[in-house]
Amino acid sequence: MISPAPFAEIWRGPFLESVHSGHAVICDSSGQIMDAWGDPDAIVLPRSSSKMMQALPLIRSGAADAFNLTTQQLALACASHQGATIHVDAVGDWMKDLGLKDEAFRCGPQESRDRATMVAQIRAHESPCRIHNNCSGKHAGFLTLARHLGAGPDYTDPDHPVQRACLEAFEDVTQQKSPGYGIDGCSAPNYAATLHGVARAMAHFAAAGSDSAETRLHQAMRLHPELVAGEGRACTELMRACDGKVALKTGAEGFFVAILPERGIGIALKAACGTTRAAEAAIAALLVRLGALDANHPAALKRINAPITNWDGLRTGILKPAAGLL
Repeated sequence: MISPAPFAEIWRGPFLESVHSGHAVICDSSGQIMDAWGDPDAIVLPRSSSKMMQALPLIRSGAADAFNLTTQQLALACASHQGATIHVDAVGDWMKDLGLKDEAFRCGPQESRDRATMVAQIRAHESPCRIHNNCSGKHAGFLTLARHLGAGPDYTDPDHPVQRACLEAFEDVTQQKSPGYGIDGCSAPNYAATLHGVARAMAHFAAAGSDSAETRLHQAMRLHPELVAGEGRACTELMRACDGKVALKTGAEGFFVAILPERGIGIALKAACGTTRAAEAAIAALLVRLGALDANHPAALKRINAPITNWDGLRTGILKPAAGLL
């Protein structure tokens, strides 16, 4: 196996204190590697970065059109949202349309990441529900597909028709047979591929035709970046900074993907240490490298050449991408 390449550096004064490393691949519209760092053949679990692939059967099956899903709902099907009011209300309305309640979700209850929502729940002595789970939009999509297929309620079972359809779509766009799966934080199977396979899938999304399921999904994400993550989050801020020309999706344990439709380019990266700040610095650096992101935009500066401060507000260091990425 090829060793991971440097991704991000933390400097404290004149001292290099820490180095994050990882693997990254940029693919063109044909799925060929344009640039790579580390090991393109590393087997990875894309985690929530695979949500666009998991949402493909929702459209390909005809379920999205049968249930008249909006672009907002398609964006939520690809989201790792904050659990803010804007997210919970939209997913709640979707569930009402299905005639389903919170118990239908197979993802667990999760404390909202939105501070205002979390504080309000604490003050009201309310417990978080499954709808507050950051994956509830994806699960609403699963439930819609299950209803359309006439399948049972245990839609996270790997042998359920919903998950079989997800695997088929995943292998189709990665152009690889998956070596297996792990169970994700939301209880659904998360299928493995090589990093090259995931980047090839993102390039496939970028180069897909205007009426394709792939394009409908990444357009929905670019139209509604606030639904894909939330205020202050990298996916939302960087999509806005790229003027809606790039679809971005984070995944747990230091994963990130990007879809650049105007150039037919896909990116996939994995921080070997599983650290979010490393993945965010790396994706921002690669977007700057490709000319898709202004290096001086506040959303970029928050993640590359970002000041590190202590509790007293004193600047103590800096986080910057490794030179090889830029």
